[in-house]
Amino acid sequence: MNEVNRREDLQRILADLANELDVPPSKYEDAKERYDAVGEWLNEENSILAPYEPRIYPQGSFALGTAIKPLGEEEYDVDAVCCLQTTKREVTQKQLKDMVGQRLKEHGTYARMLDPKDGGRRCWTLKYADSSKFHLDVLPAIPDPCDWLVALGVPRSIAQHAISITDKTTWNAAADWPKSNPQGYVEWFKTRMRVILEERRRLVALEKRADVQKVPDYEVRTPLQRVIQLLKRHRDVRYNGDDDKPISIIITTLAARAYNNEADLMSAILNLVPGMAQAIENRNGVYWVANPVNPRENFADKWAEKPRKADVFFDWLHAVEQEYQHLLTPGGFEKVGEYIEESYGRREASAVMEKHAASLKAPRSPSANHPVAASAQSRSLSRFSVPHREKPRWDVRRTGDVRIRGRIKSNGQWHEFSSDCSGLPKGCDLLFQASTDVQPPFSVHWQVVNTGSEAAARNQLRGQIVPAKTAGVGGL
Repeated sequence: MNEVNRREDLQRILADLANELDVPPSKYEDAKERYDAVGEWLNEENSILAPYEPRIYPQGSFALGTAIKPLGEEEYDVDAVCCLQTTKREVTQKQLKDMVGQRLKEHGTYARMLDPKDGGRRCWTLKYADSSKFHLDVLPAIPDPCDWLVALGVPRSIAQHAISITDKTTWNAAADWPKSNPQGYVEWFKTRMRVILEERRRLVALEKRADVQKVPDYEVRTPLQRVIQLLKRHRDVRYNGDDDKPISIIITTLAARAYNNEADLMSAILNLVPGMAQAIENRNGVYWVANPVNPRENFADKWAEKPRKADVFFDWLHAVEQEYQHLLTPGGFEKVGEYIEESYGRREASAVMEKHAASLKAPRSPSANHPVAASAQSRSLSRFSVPHREKPRWDVRRTGDVRIRGRIKSNGQWHEFSSDCSGLPKGCDLLFQASTDVQPPFSVHWQVVNTGSEAAARNQLRGQIVPAKTAGVGGL
Protein backbone atom coordinates (compact mmCIF):
# COMPACT_ATOMS: atom_id res chain seq x y z
CA MET A 1 0.00 0.00 0.00
CA ASN A 2 1.50 3.33 -1.03
CA GLU A 3 1.33 6.58 0.95
CA VAL A 4 -1.68 7.91 -0.95
CA ASN A 5 -3.65 4.71 -0.23
CA ARG A 6 -2.64 4.73 3.44
CA ARG A 7 -3.72 8.33 3.73
CA GLU A 8 -7.11 7.59 2.14
CA ASP A 9 -7.68 4.60 4.42
CA LEU A 10 -6.56 6.53 7.49
CA GLN A 11 -8.90 9.35 6.48
CA ARG A 12 -11.83 6.93 6.43
CA ILE A 13 -10.80 5.34 9.74
CA LEU A 14 -10.53 8.71 11.48
CA ALA A 15 -13.83 9.88 10.00
CA ASP A 16 -15.46 6.75 11.40
CA LEU A 17 -13.73 7.36 14.75
CA ALA A 18 -15.07 10.91 14.88
CA ASN A 19 -18.55 9.56 14.13
CA GLU A 20 -18.19 7.14 17.04
CA LEU A 21 -17.15 9.95 19.38
CA ASP A 22 -19.83 12.36 18.23
CA VAL A 23 -22.93 12.97 20.31
CA PRO A 24 -25.95 11.44 18.56
CA PRO A 25 -28.51 13.90 17.16
CA SER A 26 -31.06 12.56 19.63
CA LYS A 27 -28.94 13.90 22.50
CA TYR A 28 -28.82 17.35 20.92
CA GLU A 29 -32.59 17.20 20.55
CA ASP A 30 -32.93 16.07 24.18
CA ALA A 31 -30.71 18.92 25.34
CA LYS A 32 -32.70 21.49 23.40
CA GLU A 33 -36.01 20.14 24.72
CA ARG A 34 -34.75 20.30 28.28
CA TYR A 35 -33.28 23.77 28.31
CA ASP A 36 -36.30 25.03 26.35
CA ALA A 37 -38.57 23.50 29.00
CA VAL A 38 -36.57 25.19 31.75
CA GLY A 39 -36.80 28.48 29.85
CA GLU A 40 -40.56 28.16 29.56
CA TRP A 41 -40.87 27.55 33.31
CA LEU A 42 -38.67 30.52 34.16
CA ASN A 43 -40.65 32.73 31.78
CA GLU A 44 -44.20 31.74 32.72
CA GLU A 45 -46.58 34.61 33.35
CA ASN A 46 -46.73 34.04 37.13
CA SER A 47 -42.94 33.67 37.45
CA ILE A 48 -40.99 36.17 39.53
CA LEU A 49 -38.62 36.31 36.57
CA ALA A 50 -41.26 37.09 33.94
CA PRO A 51 -40.75 40.89 34.14
CA TYR A 52 -37.09 40.33 33.19
CA GLU A 53 -37.90 38.31 30.05
CA PRO A 54 -35.43 35.47 30.75
CA ARG A 55 -33.83 33.94 27.67
CA ILE A 56 -32.05 30.60 27.84
CA TYR A 57 -29.56 29.41 25.25
CA PRO A 58 -26.74 26.82 25.07
CA GLN A 59 -23.06 27.52 25.54
CA GLY A 60 -19.94 25.38 25.43
CA SER A 61 -19.37 22.24 23.38
CA PHE A 62 -23.05 21.58 22.63
CA ALA A 63 -23.33 25.05 21.11
CA LEU A 64 -20.05 24.65 19.22
CA GLY A 65 -20.78 21.18 17.83
CA THR A 66 -17.66 19.76 19.49
CA ALA A 67 -19.30 17.68 22.24
CA ILE A 68 -18.21 14.05 22.54
CA LYS A 69 -19.69 11.02 24.21
CA PRO A 70 -18.65 10.81 27.87
CA LEU A 71 -16.00 8.37 29.02
CA GLY A 72 -17.25 5.41 31.01
CA GLU A 73 -20.00 6.33 33.45
CA GLU A 74 -19.61 10.09 33.10
CA GLU A 75 -22.62 12.23 32.19
CA TYR A 76 -23.36 14.53 29.29
CA ASP A 77 -22.66 18.03 30.55
CA VAL A 78 -24.89 20.62 28.89
CA ASP A 79 -24.25 24.28 29.69
CA ALA A 80 -26.89 26.96 29.23
CA VAL A 81 -27.12 30.67 29.96
CA CYS A 82 -30.22 32.21 31.52
CA CYS A 83 -30.01 35.91 30.64
CA LEU A 84 -32.39 38.34 32.39
CA GLN A 85 -33.08 41.78 30.98
CA THR A 86 -32.00 43.92 33.91
CA THR A 87 -28.97 45.93 35.03
CA LYS A 88 -26.41 45.97 37.84
CA ARG A 89 -28.15 49.05 39.28
CA GLU A 90 -31.31 47.01 39.85
CA VAL A 91 -29.92 43.70 41.07
CA THR A 92 -26.83 42.27 42.77
CA GLN A 93 -25.09 39.07 41.78
CA LYS A 94 -26.51 37.24 44.80
CA GLN A 95 -30.01 38.49 44.13
CA LEU A 96 -29.83 37.37 40.53
CA LYS A 97 -28.58 33.90 41.48
CA ASP A 98 -31.21 33.55 44.21
CA MET A 99 -34.06 34.66 41.94
CA VAL A 100 -33.28 31.99 39.35
CA GLY A 101 -32.80 29.37 42.05
CA GLN A 102 -36.07 30.29 43.77
CA ARG A 103 -38.02 29.88 40.55
CA LEU A 104 -36.42 26.49 39.86
CA LYS A 105 -37.32 25.35 43.39
CA GLU A 106 -40.96 26.28 42.79
CA HIS A 107 -41.10 23.49 40.18
CA GLY A 108 -41.65 20.20 41.98
CA THR A 109 -39.49 18.14 39.65
CA TYR A 110 -36.70 20.67 39.22
CA ALA A 111 -36.50 21.17 42.98
CA ARG A 112 -35.70 17.46 43.42
CA MET A 113 -33.15 17.55 40.57
CA LEU A 114 -31.06 20.45 41.92
CA ASP A 115 -27.58 19.30 42.93
CA PRO A 116 -26.35 20.88 45.12
CA LYS A 117 -29.57 22.28 46.54
CA ASP A 118 -28.07 25.70 47.25
CA GLY A 119 -26.44 25.96 43.82
CA GLY A 120 -22.83 25.83 42.70
CA ARG A 121 -20.25 28.57 42.44
CA ARG A 122 -21.82 30.04 39.31
CA CYS A 123 -24.62 27.77 38.12
CA TRP A 124 -27.69 25.90 39.15
CA THR A 125 -27.29 22.25 38.14
CA LEU A 126 -30.21 19.99 37.24
CA LYS A 127 -29.38 16.27 37.30
CA TYR A 128 -31.76 14.18 35.22
CA ALA A 129 -32.55 10.49 35.68
CA ASP A 130 -29.51 8.23 35.88
CA SER A 131 -30.55 6.41 32.71
CA SER A 132 -30.19 9.59 30.64
CA LYS A 133 -26.61 10.31 31.86
CA PHE A 134 -27.42 13.98 31.52
CA HIS A 135 -27.14 17.14 33.60
CA LEU A 136 -27.88 20.76 32.75
CA ASP A 137 -25.96 23.73 34.18
CA VAL A 138 -27.97 26.97 34.16
CA LEU A 139 -25.84 30.11 34.44
CA PRO A 140 -27.70 33.29 35.56
CA ALA A 141 -26.58 36.38 33.64
CA ILE A 142 -27.53 39.89 32.55
CA PRO A 143 -26.51 41.85 29.43
CA ASP A 144 -23.20 43.73 29.62
CA PRO A 145 -22.57 47.01 27.77
CA CYS A 146 -20.24 46.23 24.88
CA ASP A 147 -18.67 49.54 23.83
CA TRP A 148 -15.46 48.70 25.70
CA LEU A 149 -15.13 45.51 23.67
CA VAL A 150 -15.73 47.33 20.40
CA ALA A 151 -12.98 49.78 21.42
CA LEU A 152 -10.65 46.78 21.75
CA GLY A 153 -11.37 45.75 18.17
CA VAL A 154 -14.10 43.15 18.73
CA PRO A 155 -16.75 43.42 15.98
CA ARG A 156 -19.99 44.83 17.34
CA SER A 157 -21.92 41.89 15.90
CA ILE A 158 -19.98 39.68 18.33
CA ALA A 159 -19.50 42.14 21.20
CA GLN A 160 -23.25 42.79 21.49
CA HIS A 161 -23.74 39.33 23.03
CA ALA A 162 -21.53 40.13 26.06
CA ILE A 163 -22.96 39.25 29.47
CA SER A 164 -22.15 39.69 33.16
CA ILE A 165 -22.45 36.51 35.23
CA THR A 166 -22.75 35.45 38.85
CA ASP A 167 -19.86 34.00 40.85
CA LYS A 168 -20.02 33.41 44.61
CA THR A 169 -16.34 34.20 45.03
CA THR A 170 -16.87 37.79 43.83
CA TRP A 171 -20.17 38.64 45.57
CA ASN A 172 -18.54 40.64 48.35
CA ALA A 173 -15.66 42.06 46.33
CA ALA A 174 -15.52 45.63 45.10
CA ALA A 175 -14.59 44.47 41.61
CA ASP A 176 -17.06 44.47 38.75
CA TRP A 177 -19.14 41.39 37.94
CA PRO A 178 -17.34 38.62 36.04
CA LYS A 179 -17.78 38.99 32.29
CA SER A 180 -18.38 36.44 29.58
CA ASN A 181 -19.61 36.16 26.01
CA PRO A 182 -20.39 32.52 25.13
CA GLN A 183 -22.78 33.41 22.32
CA GLY A 184 -20.23 35.77 20.80
CA TYR A 185 -17.62 33.02 21.03
CA VAL A 186 -19.90 30.67 19.07
CA GLU A 187 -20.30 33.33 16.38
CA TRP A 188 -16.51 33.82 16.21
CA PHE A 189 -15.96 30.05 16.03
CA LYS A 190 -18.34 29.79 13.09
CA THR A 191 -16.44 32.51 11.22
CA ARG A 192 -13.34 30.31 11.38
CA MET A 193 -15.10 27.59 9.35
CA ARG A 194 -17.83 29.59 7.59
CA VAL A 195 -17.04 28.45 4.04
CA ILE A 196 -16.96 24.73 4.78
CA LEU A 197 -19.86 24.95 7.24
CA GLU A 198 -22.21 26.51 4.72
CA GLU A 199 -21.12 24.22 1.89
CA ARG A 200 -21.80 21.16 4.03
CA ARG A 201 -25.08 22.56 5.26
CA ARG A 202 -26.19 22.92 1.65
CA LEU A 203 -25.20 19.32 0.92
CA VAL A 204 -27.15 18.05 3.93
CA ALA A 205 -30.16 20.09 2.80
CA LEU A 206 -29.83 18.66 -0.70
CA GLU A 207 -29.68 15.08 0.59
CA LYS A 208 -32.68 15.64 2.86
CA ARG A 209 -34.50 17.75 0.25
CA ALA A 210 -34.93 20.38 2.94
CA ASP A 211 -34.55 24.13 3.15
CA VAL A 212 -30.94 25.05 3.96
CA GLN A 213 -32.05 27.37 6.76
CA LYS A 214 -33.91 24.51 8.43
CA VAL A 215 -30.86 22.25 8.75
CA PRO A 216 -29.83 22.42 12.44
CA ASP A 217 -26.19 22.94 13.31
CA TYR A 218 -25.92 19.54 14.99
CA GLU A 219 -26.53 17.78 11.67
CA VAL A 220 -23.43 19.37 10.11
CA ARG A 221 -19.81 18.66 11.01
CA THR A 222 -16.73 20.37 9.59
CA PRO A 223 -13.12 19.10 9.72
CA LEU A 224 -12.42 21.70 12.42
CA GLN A 225 -15.14 20.32 14.68
CA ARG A 226 -14.00 16.75 14.01
CA VAL A 227 -10.37 17.52 14.85
CA ILE A 228 -11.40 19.16 18.13
CA GLN A 229 -13.49 16.11 19.03
CA LEU A 230 -10.55 13.80 18.34
CA LEU A 231 -8.18 16.00 20.34
CA LYS A 232 -10.52 16.20 23.31
CA ARG A 233 -10.95 12.43 23.54
CA HIS A 234 -7.21 11.87 23.07
CA ARG A 235 -6.66 14.33 25.95
CA ASP A 236 -9.26 12.63 28.14
CA VAL A 237 -7.75 9.18 27.67
CA ARG A 238 -4.13 10.25 28.00
CA TYR A 239 -4.60 12.49 31.05
CA ASN A 240 -7.57 10.89 32.78
CA GLY A 241 -7.57 12.17 36.37
CA ASP A 242 -4.74 14.69 35.83
CA ASP A 243 -5.78 18.18 36.97
CA ASP A 244 -3.16 19.74 34.71
CA LYS A 245 -4.56 18.27 31.50
CA PRO A 246 -5.21 20.70 28.61
CA ILE A 247 -8.55 22.45 28.99
CA SER A 248 -11.16 22.39 26.24
CA ILE A 249 -11.43 26.16 25.73
CA ILE A 250 -7.70 26.40 24.94
CA ILE A 251 -7.85 23.39 22.59
CA THR A 252 -10.88 24.82 20.82
CA THR A 253 -9.51 28.37 20.50
CA LEU A 254 -6.08 27.35 19.22
CA ALA A 255 -7.55 24.81 16.81
CA ALA A 256 -9.95 27.39 15.41
CA ARG A 257 -7.14 29.93 14.99
CA ALA A 258 -4.96 27.38 13.17
CA TYR A 259 -7.74 26.09 10.91
CA ASN A 260 -7.40 27.22 7.30
CA ASN A 261 -10.67 25.83 5.90
CA GLU A 262 -9.05 22.51 5.06
CA ALA A 263 -11.74 20.47 3.38
CA ASP A 264 -10.85 16.99 4.67
CA LEU A 265 -10.02 15.58 8.07
CA MET A 266 -6.47 14.35 7.39
CA SER A 267 -5.31 17.66 5.93
CA ALA A 268 -6.91 19.48 8.86
CA ILE A 269 -5.15 17.28 11.42
CA LEU A 270 -1.72 17.43 9.78
CA ASN A 271 -1.84 21.21 9.31
CA LEU A 272 -3.82 22.26 12.34
CA VAL A 273 -2.03 20.45 15.21
CA PRO A 274 1.42 22.00 14.58
CA GLY A 275 -0.29 25.33 13.92
CA MET A 276 -1.87 25.32 17.38
CA ALA A 277 1.46 25.80 19.16
CA GLN A 278 2.33 28.64 16.79
CA ALA A 279 -0.92 30.39 17.76
CA ILE A 280 0.20 30.72 21.41
CA GLU A 281 1.60 34.17 22.19
CA ASN A 282 4.44 34.99 24.55
CA ARG A 283 3.88 38.37 26.20
CA ASN A 284 6.90 39.38 28.26
CA GLY A 285 7.59 35.80 29.24
CA VAL A 286 3.93 34.96 29.90
CA TYR A 287 2.08 32.46 27.71
CA TRP A 288 -1.08 34.04 26.35
CA VAL A 289 -4.08 32.44 24.63
CA ALA A 290 -6.33 35.43 24.11
CA ASN A 291 -10.09 35.05 24.31
CA PRO A 292 -11.09 36.06 20.76
CA VAL A 293 -14.19 37.86 22.04
CA ASN A 294 -12.42 39.56 24.97
CA PRO A 295 -8.74 40.29 24.19
CA ARG A 296 -8.07 41.21 27.82
CA GLU A 297 -8.78 37.64 28.97
CA ASN A 298 -6.01 35.05 28.87
CA PHE A 299 -7.35 31.49 28.73
CA ALA A 300 -3.87 30.29 29.76
CA ASP A 301 -3.63 32.48 32.87
CA LYS A 302 -3.25 29.41 35.12
CA TRP A 303 -0.06 28.43 33.29
CA ALA A 304 1.89 31.15 35.08
CA GLU A 305 0.66 29.92 38.47
CA LYS A 306 1.38 26.27 37.59
CA PRO A 307 4.03 25.88 34.87
CA ARG A 308 3.37 22.12 34.59
CA LYS A 309 0.12 22.97 32.79
CA ALA A 310 2.13 24.55 29.98
CA ASP A 311 4.61 21.66 29.91
CA VAL A 312 1.78 19.12 29.67
CA PHE A 313 0.11 21.06 26.87
CA PHE A 314 3.21 21.37 24.68
CA ASP A 315 4.26 17.76 25.33
CA TRP A 316 0.78 16.57 24.41
CA LEU A 317 0.59 18.60 21.18
CA HIS A 318 4.01 17.33 20.11
CA ALA A 319 3.01 13.74 20.86
CA VAL A 320 -0.21 14.03 18.83
CA GLU A 321 1.68 15.48 15.86
CA GLN A 322 4.26 12.70 15.96
CA GLU A 323 1.62 9.99 16.32
CA TYR A 324 -0.31 11.06 13.24
CA GLN A 325 2.86 11.37 11.17
CA HIS A 326 3.81 7.86 12.27
CA LEU A 327 0.39 6.47 11.31
CA LEU A 328 1.11 7.46 7.70
CA THR A 329 4.17 5.21 7.59
CA PRO A 330 3.83 1.51 6.67
CA GLY A 331 4.80 0.38 10.16
CA GLY A 332 2.54 2.90 11.87
CA PHE A 333 -0.51 2.11 9.76
CA GLU A 334 -0.15 -1.62 10.47
CA LYS A 335 -0.79 -0.84 14.15
CA VAL A 336 -3.55 1.72 13.66
CA GLY A 337 -6.06 -0.42 15.57
CA GLU A 338 -3.77 -0.65 18.60
CA TYR A 339 -3.17 3.09 18.45
CA ILE A 340 -6.87 3.95 18.37
CA GLU A 341 -7.61 1.62 21.29
CA GLU A 342 -4.78 3.08 23.37
CA SER A 343 -5.52 6.72 22.53
CA TYR A 344 -9.31 6.81 22.11
CA GLY A 345 -10.77 3.82 23.94
CA ARG A 346 -11.47 0.13 23.38
CA ARG A 347 -15.16 0.58 22.57
CA GLU A 348 -14.49 3.10 19.83
CA ALA A 349 -11.52 1.16 18.42
CA SER A 350 -13.55 -2.03 18.16
CA ALA A 351 -16.38 -0.36 16.24
CA VAL A 352 -14.05 1.52 13.88
CA MET A 353 -11.76 -1.39 13.06
CA GLU A 354 -14.68 -3.77 12.47
CA LYS A 355 -15.99 -1.30 9.90
CA HIS A 356 -12.54 -0.99 8.35
CA ALA A 357 -12.16 -4.77 8.11
CA ALA A 358 -15.56 -5.04 6.42
CA SER A 359 -14.58 -2.36 3.89
CA LEU A 360 -11.45 -4.33 2.96
CA LYS A 361 -13.56 -7.40 2.17
CA ALA A 362 -16.09 -5.48 0.09
CA PRO A 363 -15.29 -5.15 -3.62
CA ARG A 364 -14.26 -1.66 -4.67
CA SER A 365 -16.43 -0.03 -7.30
CA PRO A 366 -14.61 1.72 -10.16
CA SER A 367 -15.78 5.10 -8.84
CA ALA A 368 -15.19 4.44 -5.14
CA ASN A 369 -12.29 6.87 -5.00
CA HIS A 370 -13.68 9.64 -7.19
CA PRO A 371 -12.77 12.87 -5.35
CA VAL A 372 -16.34 14.12 -5.23
CA ALA A 373 -17.83 10.77 -4.27
CA ALA A 374 -18.67 10.46 -0.61
CA SER A 375 -17.43 7.51 1.43
CA ALA A 376 -19.81 4.63 2.03
CA GLN A 377 -19.41 5.12 5.75
CA SER A 378 -20.51 8.72 5.92
CA ARG A 379 -22.54 9.82 2.93
CA SER A 380 -24.76 8.52 0.18
CA LEU A 381 -23.96 8.80 -3.50
CA SER A 382 -27.61 9.58 -4.16
CA ARG A 383 -26.99 13.31 -4.52
CA PHE A 384 -24.91 12.56 -7.65
CA SER A 385 -27.67 10.49 -9.26
CA VAL A 386 -28.99 13.54 -11.07
CA PRO A 387 -30.40 14.04 -14.57
CA HIS A 388 -27.41 16.08 -15.76
CA ARG A 389 -24.98 13.26 -14.99
CA GLU A 390 -24.11 11.67 -18.34
CA LYS A 391 -24.31 7.89 -18.57
CA PRO A 392 -21.33 6.04 -20.10
CA ARG A 393 -21.69 5.46 -23.85
CA TRP A 394 -20.03 2.06 -23.62
CA ASP A 395 -20.43 -1.18 -21.69
CA VAL A 396 -18.81 -1.04 -18.26
CA ARG A 397 -16.67 -3.96 -17.15
CA ARG A 398 -14.35 -4.15 -14.14
CA THR A 399 -10.82 -4.93 -15.36
CA GLY A 400 -8.71 -2.99 -12.86
CA ASP A 401 -8.58 -0.30 -10.19
CA VAL A 402 -8.25 3.46 -10.48
CA ARG A 403 -7.35 5.73 -7.59
CA ILE A 404 -7.85 9.46 -7.79
CA ARG A 405 -5.97 11.99 -5.70
CA GLY A 406 -7.60 15.37 -5.23
CA ARG A 407 -5.65 18.50 -4.27
CA ILE A 408 -6.83 22.04 -3.63
CA LYS A 409 -4.80 25.24 -3.67
CA SER A 410 -5.93 27.67 -1.00
CA ASN A 411 -4.04 30.77 0.16
CA GLY A 412 -1.07 29.79 -2.00
CA GLN A 413 -0.71 26.29 -0.52
CA TRP A 414 -1.72 22.90 -1.87
CA HIS A 415 -3.68 20.54 0.40
CA GLU A 416 -5.08 17.11 -0.30
CA PHE A 417 -8.75 16.31 0.14
CA SER A 418 -10.23 12.86 0.22
CA SER A 419 -13.24 11.04 -1.11
CA ASP A 420 -15.40 11.71 1.95
CA CYS A 421 -14.95 15.46 1.59
CA SER A 422 -18.01 17.51 0.73
CA GLY A 423 -17.91 21.27 0.17
CA LEU A 424 -14.72 23.07 -0.86
CA PRO A 425 -13.90 26.79 -0.58
CA LYS A 426 -14.71 28.97 -3.57
CA GLY A 427 -12.09 30.57 -5.79
CA CYS A 428 -9.51 27.82 -5.40
CA ASP A 429 -7.49 25.75 -7.88
CA LEU A 430 -8.22 22.01 -8.06
CA LEU A 431 -5.94 19.26 -9.34
CA PHE A 432 -7.04 15.66 -9.85
CA GLN A 433 -4.46 12.95 -10.52
CA ALA A 434 -5.29 9.32 -11.29
CA SER A 435 -3.23 6.15 -11.01
CA THR A 436 -4.22 2.72 -12.29
CA ASP A 437 -3.06 -0.87 -12.48
CA VAL A 438 -4.59 -1.22 -15.94
CA GLN A 439 -1.87 -1.92 -18.49
CA PRO A 440 -1.63 0.29 -21.59
CA PRO A 441 -2.76 0.89 -24.17
CA PHE A 442 -5.88 2.59 -22.84
CA SER A 443 -7.76 5.85 -23.21
CA VAL A 444 -8.85 8.06 -20.33
CA HIS A 445 -12.11 9.94 -19.85
CA TRP A 446 -12.98 12.21 -16.95
CA GLN A 447 -16.34 13.09 -15.42
CA VAL A 448 -16.93 15.83 -12.87
CA VAL A 449 -20.42 16.02 -11.39
CA ASN A 450 -21.62 19.03 -9.42
CA THR A 451 -24.99 19.68 -7.80
CA GLY A 452 -26.74 22.37 -5.83
CA SER A 453 -29.12 25.27 -6.19
CA GLU A 454 -26.33 27.82 -6.70
CA ALA A 455 -24.89 25.96 -9.71
CA ALA A 456 -28.38 25.45 -11.10
CA ALA A 457 -29.24 29.14 -10.79
CA ARG A 458 -26.12 30.04 -12.77
CA ASN A 459 -26.73 27.35 -15.38
CA GLN A 460 -23.45 25.72 -14.38
CA LEU A 461 -24.55 22.19 -13.55
CA ARG A 462 -22.24 19.70 -15.18
CA GLY A 463 -21.75 15.96 -15.44
CA GLN A 464 -20.40 15.38 -18.94
CA ILE A 465 -17.92 12.63 -19.74
CA VAL A 466 -15.02 14.18 -21.64
CA PRO A 467 -11.86 12.68 -23.14
CA ALA A 468 -8.67 13.50 -21.25
CA LYS A 469 -6.24 15.94 -22.75
CA THR A 470 -2.45 15.73 -22.44
CA ALA A 471 -2.08 16.60 -18.75
CA GLY A 472 -0.46 13.79 -16.82
CA VAL A 473 0.65 10.40 -18.10
CA GLY A 474 -1.82 9.25 -20.73
CA GLY A 475 -4.34 11.83 -19.51
CA LEU A 476 -4.17 10.65 -15.89
